[in-house]
Amino acid sequence: MAGSTDDQEFCLREVLDVFKSCLTENKEVVIDNYVAGWRGLVRFMNSLGSVFSFISKDAVSKIQVMVNYRNGKNGEQYATIQSMVTYELESELVDLAKRGSFPESGCRTLLRLHRALRWLQLFLERLRTSAADSKTSVMCADAYNESLAQHHPWIVRKAAGVAFCALPGRATFFEVMNVGPPEQVVAMLGDALPLISEVYQVTEDLYAKHNLLNLP
Repeated sequence: MAGSTDDQEFCLREVLDVFKSCLTENKEVVIDNYVAGWRGLVRFMNSLGSVFSFISKDAVSKIQVMVNYRNGKNGEQYATIQSMVTYELESELVDLAKRGSFPESGCRTLLRLHRALRWLQLFLERLRTSAADSKTSVMCADAYNESLAQHHPWIVRKAAGVAFCALPGRATFFEVMNVGPPEQVVAMLGDALPLISEVYQVTEDLYAKHNLLNLP
């Protein structure tokens, strides 16, 4: 599982296929597929240069933590997000109130990816519905302020705002998705985003149920 996250060209269609397979019939989120989907999203961010490096670098480190859990002696406990949450809570492997013995618990690590997924989902939805001349910097900043910003300290929020100003235009984003002309990109996003949204919502509901949405 531990392959590189940036040695392949991003393709939106491939990420769509992965997120399609994230959910089981019982609406459990398969961690291997979730991680594979995130690898694709990291390639997407990296293909746009260093603008998103403050997020993509953190995502890469979180992906590796989850890979290590899957490859470890208790790997089967980390087959799905649901089994991971049950196992770590029952085994008292999660720092619930303050950072302590388990700063890289699976639950905390995946929560950080979960929050970033919400930002990407909101941003891609804005790209899908925007006009050709819409400013990607504004779309990205709005999505960030609705999601990740509330979890970042002021200095990170400030750096993010500066970075977003350097974003390329909407046409460049569509080009790096490697789907085809703009109308095909819009259609593909229309298919992909509800799937990503469902994976996000299933995870959100699970974490809310167990009071895990604000892990330190």
